[in-house]
Amino acid sequence: MIKRREHIDEGQTTSSSAWLITFSDLIMLLLTFFVMLLAMSSMDTKMLKDIRTALQEAAGLLDYSGSRGVSDLASFIRKYRDSESRFVIDQDLLTNLLPSADKEMDEITKDLSLLIDITDDERGLVLSFQESIVFDPGEATIREEVFPILDTIAGAIESCPNDVLIMGHTDNIPVQSERYESNWELSAYRGLSVLKYLLEEKGLLPSRFSVGGYGPSRPLYPNDTPKNRALNRRIEIIFRHL
Repeated sequence: MIKRREHIDEGQTTSSSAWLITFSDLIMLLLTFFVMLLAMSSMDTKMLKDIRTALQEAAGLLDYSGSRGVSDLASFIRKYRDSESRFVIDQDLLTNLLPSADKEMDEITKDLSLLIDITDDERGLVLSFQESIVFDPGEATIREEVFPILDTIAGAIESCPNDVLIMGHTDNIPVQSERYESNWELSAYRGLSVLKYLLEEKGLLPSRFSVGGYGPSRPLYPNDTPKNRALNRRIEIIFRHL
């Protein structure tokens, strides 16, 4: 009789603890669910949106490849939008994005990809022009031969909602000019010259623009050779990210 009671007590104990197995399974499922939610919330939704759009349009990166080209700078900027789209910018696009300059500058502009860069940073989509294509050394007056290129950029600005930042850069050699006291001043006046052209000659809205000069403070390369200093002397037209 005693043995039978012991057997019954053991069975009751086993039956009463069975719920722990179900409870532990439930806890594991909930933990898995919350881990999945955390992973989804940390994903780049902008990138996913761009991937979905690219797949829907069946175009993808070919829109920006050198083999296809882009005939309209404004269209390129509207599609590009910002750095999260991860599209690769091919420097060969410049031959399609920008018109040829005047014949007097053919020697200077025979390879635009060596004189103009299209890059992307935290500020936006950057068109960077070397000094030699836009200005004479130590001057802030725009060369007339580059007006067709600025006209194309003006059309892109007019067709896009992006605000625009114009910034001048110099090397670290002290400026030798009676007109400008420092590299900072020269770089700022160069930015203002480009802005003045876009406002007065092309009639763009002033409220969309900011302008300034970095002087020698943001070099692309060490100012230790003539070639590097020439690359650091530049003017940037930046289409800000929306």
